[in-house]
Amino acid sequence: MKIVRDVAGYSMARSDLVRRAMSKKKMDVMEAERQVFIHGELDDSGNITVEGALRRGVKEEQANKIYDQMIDFANYAFNKSHAAAYAVIAYQTAWLKKYYPVEFMAALLTSVMGNDKKVAQYIMNCKNMSINVLPPDVNESYVKFTVVGDKIRFGLAAVKNVGENAIQSIIANREEKAYTSFTDFYKKNDGKVLNKRAVESLIKCGAFDSLKAHRSQLMNVYEKIIDNINEDKKHRIEGQISLFQNMQESSILQEYLPDIEEFEEDMKLAMEKEVLGIYITGHPLKKYEKLLVNKVSLDSSMIDNQEELKEIGIKDGSTVTVGGIVTQKKNMLTKKNTMMCFLTLEDLYGSIDIVVFPNIYEKYSQLANIDSTVLIKGRININEEQSSSIICETIMELSKFNDNKSSNGKNSVEIRIPEMTNPIIDRVKSILVQHPGETPVVLSIQNTNKKFKSNKNLWVNINQKLIHELSTTFGDNNIKVYGENEEMRK
Repeated sequence: MKIVRDVAGYSMARSDLVRRAMSKKKMDVMEAERQVFIHGELDDSGNITVEGALRRGVKEEQANKIYDQMIDFANYAFNKSHAAAYAVIAYQTAWLKKYYPVEFMAALLTSVMGNDKKVAQYIMNCKNMSINVLPPDVNESYVKFTVVGDKIRFGLAAVKNVGENAIQSIIANREEKAYTSFTDFYKKNDGKVLNKRAVESLIKCGAFDSLKAHRSQLMNVYEKIIDNINEDKKHRIEGQISLFQNMQESSILQEYLPDIEEFEEDMKLAMEKEVLGIYITGHPLKKYEKLLVNKVSLDSSMIDNQEELKEIGIKDGSTVTVGGIVTQKKNMLTKKNTMMCFLTLEDLYGSIDIVVFPNIYEKYSQLANIDSTVLIKGRININEEQSSSIICETIMELSKFNDNKSSNGKNSVEIRIPEMTNPIIDRVKSILVQHPGETPVVLSIQNTNKKFKSNKNLWVNINQKLIHELSTTFGDNNIKVYGENEEMRK
C-alpha cells in the first residue's frame, strides 16, 4: 500500500483495493491496475485522480520493474521474516509428527475440538497413520484428547451436554480407585453437577463400555438407578446407623441390568454422532470406503482447499463426483412454484453442500432423501467467502455399485515404470511416503517385465490425491488400483 501511494500517488482507499486484489490473487485486477500505477488515471472531467509513477518522475522501465515485484507477491510470495517464521514452525511440527506421532495427533485433535469436520478429518488421518482413536471413557478420558499407550483417547469436553464441572468431578472421583460399575460411578459423582442428560450422553458415546455393560442395558435402566441412588441419599440422616450397615450395599442399590441384546451397529453409530458430532467406533459408509475411493473425484476434506483443488485440476464449474450419506434435506419452492432442495451429503471426512434444482429434483426426488447413500455428479461452485457447493446433475444409489468383485483377490496399487533407475525410484518414493497406509504397492518394470512388491514402509492409503499425483508423474495408463471393486476409473 505504501509503494503505490509513494510511487504513484494512490489514495489510502485506492491502495487498499490493490492490497485486496493481491491477497485474493486476482491477477486480472492486478494487471489492469498496472496501467493506472504507471500512467495514472483521469476522471470524466479530465481531472487527475491518480498521478501515476511517470508524473512523479519515475521512469516507465523502473515502474514496471517495481510492479513486477508486486505481481510476484500476488502470485505467491512471503515477506522474508514471515517465511522464516513459517519455516521454523513447519520444521518443528514435522519433527514432532515424525518422532511423536501419537502425541502430535492428540494435540492436533484437541486444537480443533469444536470443529466436527476437522476432527473427523484428523481421525481419518490417524487411521491412515495406524493410530487408533478410542471413544470417551469414564475411567481414562480427560478434558482433552490424550495419549493412552499407542492410541488416542477421546476427550470428555467433546461430549455434548457434559459440562466442565461434571468432567472435573468425573476425573477427581476416580483418582483413588477406578469406577467399577455404573452405580459406583453415579454414587461417587454429585447429581447436582451430573444430571440425567449428561449421563445419557455418556452412555450414548460409549463412555461406560469398559464397565462391561451394554449401551442398550444402561439406556433401559439408568434413570431408575439414578432415582434409587438419589432417593437413598435423601433418606440418609447424618450420624444415623443404618439397619443394613453390615451389608456391602443395600438391596435398593444393587445394579440389575436387563438381559437384552446390545443395539445394532447402525444405532450405536447414530447415537455417537448425536452426542459427539462424529462417528468414532465405525461409520455407516465403512462398507463403501473402497468404492468411494474408486468412484469419487472429490471429498469434503478437499472442497474448500483451493490450492489442493488447483493441484488436482479442479476449478470453478468443473464436473466432479462426490459420494456419501444424505444427513440433511431442506425443500424449497421456487418463484415458478416448482420444488427444489438443498442437501447435506456426509462422507468419511465431513460434509458437502448439494444444490438440487427443480428439473433434477423431479427426476431424482426418490433418491434425494435423508439416510440415502448416493453418488452425486455435478458442477462445483467454488466460493471464496463461504463453503463451496455442488450443483447436482445426477444422483445414483451407492449400493448398486457395491458388487464386491475383486480383480486380483486383494488390494494393491500397481505402478508401471520404464526402468529401475535411482531417479525414477526416488520419484516414486517421494509420492508414496506422503500417503502412508495399509495397501501394498507393486512396481512393474517395463523393460524387464518384472514386478517387485515394495517394503511395508512404502504401503499407502488409496485416495484421489495419491492417484492424481501418480498419474500426473507416470501417466494414467501406468497406474492400476485393485481391490474389492473394479479397477479405479480416473
